[in-house]
Amino acid sequence: MPQYVILWNWNEQGIKNAKDSINRLSSFKKEMENAGGKLTTALYTFGEYDGLLIVEAPNDETLSRVLLAARSSKGTFNTKTLKAFTETEAAKILEGLS
Repeated sequence: MPQYVILWNWNEQGIKNAKDSINRLSSFKKEMENAGGKLTTALYTFGEYDGLLIVEAPNDETLSRVLLAARSSKGTFNTKTLKAFTETEAAKILEGLS
């Protein structure tokens, strides 16, 4: 299943309600599972981003739908999403280079 790295930051509303972020994360985890995906790693960070998620989703469209629904219903964070490849997947991609 495709993997994704999601970098996120609280927006102003998210900072005001930071103490509820664990409940929102639990809700997001359930939303991912209901969509056929899985939240595999959730880290809170400091620095440029407030957190990092690693998720598995059946496809790009499914993840986009879950993220858009979460952002529109909760309105507490902004994201940057990266599609990730395992070492084996990267090797298959790179073997085609000349």
